[in-house]
Amino acid sequence: MTAGRQRAVFLSDVHLGSRHCHAEELAAFLSNLACERLYLVGDIVDLWWMAQRRAVWGVAQHRVVEALHALRRAGTEIVYIPGNHDRPIRRFCGLALPAMRVRRRMVHVTADGRRLLVVHGDDYDAVTHFGGVQERFGDWLYYRILTGNQWLNRARRRFGLRYWSLSEFLKRQSGAAERYIDRFMQAALDDVRRRGLDGVICGHIHRPALVRHEGLIYANDGDWVESLTALAEDRDGTLRLLSHAGEVLSELPPRLQLVMEEALPKAA
Repeated sequence: MTAGRQRAVFLSDVHLGSRHCHAEELAAFLSNLACERLYLVGDIVDLWWMAQRRAVWGVAQHRVVEALHALRRAGTEIVYIPGNHDRPIRRFCGLALPAMRVRRRMVHVTADGRRLLVVHGDDYDAVTHFGGVQERFGDWLYYRILTGNQWLNRARRRFGLRYWSLSEFLKRQSGAAERYIDRFMQAALDDVRRRGLDGVICGHIHRPALVRHEGLIYANDGDWVESLTALAEDRDGTLRLLSHAGEVLSELPPRLQLVMEEALPKAA
């Protein structure tokens, strides 16, 4: 992770309480985090899983909660934007609870003045999902792949190897999965364009990304069941996509630097 206190950090799709959550890695990430504002962009606690199946809650999950409390005590403002797996929390939207604010969506203004919609992303399901038997089978297969991903990485840890996402690799080989992700990104960008904003920060689809497309920013902070990533804003407005170990996976420079870089080829 970049040194110093981050201006803002965004993470989502933790699915705390489900069997596929990487709570241990998340607790370590949060323990090393220092930021002014932390956005929890939906599906943080997997209430859907806990209602349907047996909850998984142990030492690592407690450490995640304790790390969030420690951040709050250190002065971090926490904003919770519930998703589809923690949908019941939406009834508290608009309230300022003792430990956090709960919002349906927010506009985050970066240090360099860019206005970014922060939303979980399930609002775009009507555009991106087709439904039916094929989609239900896809959900069933997805959870089987996540289980295989856990087994594989347990074995890799025994041999001292770093985390590698089998599920992410398989999705990148699927044309159907790539087309779904493209539809999701386009739906999100169409939404912020209608709102007159500069971009979007979301989660939901478990595919981290940080790109400029059609003059707008598309930032997906990823998840903590497959990619183990988060998005951070530096104090100058630089956006960085981070791995759970703090490595910079991609970045977008501040507005002024970006304008200058885009102008250089034309001047040449």
